[in-house]
Amino acid sequence: MKKQPREYKVSILLNESELRTLDRFCEKYGVSNKSRLIRETLMRAILKKMENDQPTLFD
Repeated sequence: MKKQPREYKVSILLNESELRTLDRFCEKYGVSNKSRLIRETLMRAILKKMENDQPTLFD
């Protein structure tokens, strides 16, 4: 698959507790790229939800 450049920026706000949790997770599991972690986790959740929402033959 051809690598597509990332041209769009999305910002999120976290409270102190959420940020501490994210930092602890990254430290524990050796995550050096938080942006990648958040992007991949978000997209995985979105794609799973979309897949589960699709009608099936026996619905």
